[in-house]
Amino acid sequence: MWRRRRALLLRSPPSSSSTAASSCQHRRRHLLPSEEPLAVNRLARLFTSQAGSDCGNSQKPFIAFVLGGPGSGKGTQCTKIASDFGFAHLSAGDLLRHEIASGSEKGELILDTIKEGRIVPSEITVELIRKAMETSNANKVLIDGFPRCEENRIAFERIVGREPDVVVFFDCPEDEMVKRLLGRNQGRVDDNIETIKTRLKVFESLNIPVIDYYSSRGKVRKVNKCHGHCR
Repeated sequence: MWRRRRALLLRSPPSSSSTAASSCQHRRRHLLPSEEPLAVNRLARLFTSQAGSDCGNSQKPFIAFVLGGPGSGKGTQCTKIASDFGFAHLSAGDLLRHEIASGSEKGELILDTIKEGRIVPSEITVELIRKAMETSNANKVLIDGFPRCEENRIAFERIVGREPDVVVFFDCPEDEMVKRLLGRNQGRVDDNIETIKTRLKVFESLNIPVIDYYSSRGKVRKVNKCHGHCR
């Protein structure tokens, strides 16, 4: 299953039309073909280049979805990119945990859902992200760990009213992700072996179709084999 899906991710993006918007997308793809593996520092420079080439639409922020399995290192790299290149870093997981810490009724619902290793209702997560984007007032945004399923993706596009500019996929071996999650000792309720196994199954069944969808639209850029040096 993973081999077939990875092959899909390595397909060349579809050809652009002659419209101005498509021409802009074509220039962005030319900067870094989807089949070329990405180093994280080059990835950051790609973001910066793309965010500076908004084709005259400066009212909308540049949005990058950053996806990968739990423990793949995407959060750590987003923090570095945000610090070095001036991006707002929004972590869907952190936003959910902050809502839990608030003690609200919504936070209690989120906590119960996370403990069971299930996906938080899309409307809740998207609204938290939308508010955080508005509060940050940034023109370059990394959204870490979202969307986690097709329902998330559809809800984001419906509520926010647009697609991301680029989707980055951190492709990390499962055994490495498990080792990192068990070793990070952050006191999180979802960092135990039973819940980790559930989260990995959820990621494969729900998140990979999102990556497949955006790959078919020429938006996926892949970071290969995220081993320990990617932390």
